[in-house]
Amino acid sequence: MQPARALAAALEPLVGQVYFSPECHANYVALGFAPSSGLAGGVALPDGPAYFTSRGSVMGQVPGEVVAAAFAVFNPAAVIPSVRHGWSLTDAATICQARDDGAIAQLQRLLGEAPAGIERAHALLARAVEPLRPEGRPLYAGLRSLSMPTTDLGAVWRLGDLLREYRGDSHTAAWISAGLDATEIGLLSELYWGLPMRSYSRTRAWSDEQFEAAHQRLRSRGLVDEIGFTPAGQQLREDVEIATDQQTACVVRALGTGLDELLQLLTPWGEAIRAGHGYPASGPHDLADLASVR
Repeated sequence: MQPARALAAALEPLVGQVYFSPECHANYVALGFAPSSGLAGGVALPDGPAYFTSRGSVMGQVPGEVVAAAFAVFNPAAVIPSVRHGWSLTDAATICQARDDGAIAQLQRLLGEAPAGIERAHALLARAVEPLRPEGRPLYAGLRSLSMPTTDLGAVWRLGDLLREYRGDSHTAAWISAGLDATEIGLLSELYWGLPMRSYSRTRAWSDEQFEAAHQRLRSRGLVDEIGFTPAGQQLREDVEIATDQQTACVVRALGTGLDELLQLLTPWGEAIRAGHGYPASGPHDLADLASVR
């Protein structure tokens, strides 16, 4: 696997577990949000307003329009009222702290207070983050404004989140530069992951009419047919990923020979998190299965 992608894959369960953490969900309920919206493969799913407000809080108390723009792939019609509701319940600093506390608590529960190699992972991730710049990357820039947790495990969580959001911001820049919109990249990404169109992307709150219009636009560009990629579409979607990799190449260079060592540390932690139902076992496939029956 391409090195930048290998690192992103190894980090995903370690960092993305924040969105499925029962500890986070309990913290949000204490602030007035609804509880977890259900289970997918034994993994607790987030309440929508709590998700949008907590993740967006790293940028400060910004309106839903800004959160929708930064997240990029969600229907603003769902994001904006969710964030408005969130700010009627709490403030950015409070829910941001609840997010950090819940994420770190789940890692402590599933991995232990100080899993073997945590100090070295902390050092390597700090090296990986050091060259990153904030231009055009709102979620990464927001995370840069936050204090670093005081434990090695907490620091690994924060540094991993910085890398995840940096790649996410870079990915958004790549697909909008390719002339795609949110519904179109959703459909193409499903095919790229081996999923049917309109499966996982349903979790992004777009309507059937919006999906249909996006499908027709992609067909008119010769990127898809009725059910799948054309060769041109597959190449375009791979080009988006390559452009994302190129923007994160500085991370790979900064790690140098330490990349393999970091992957060896992160991989078993990710496996333990998945096994403990802290993150979906097969990533978007689990969420697509749930969306398809709603």
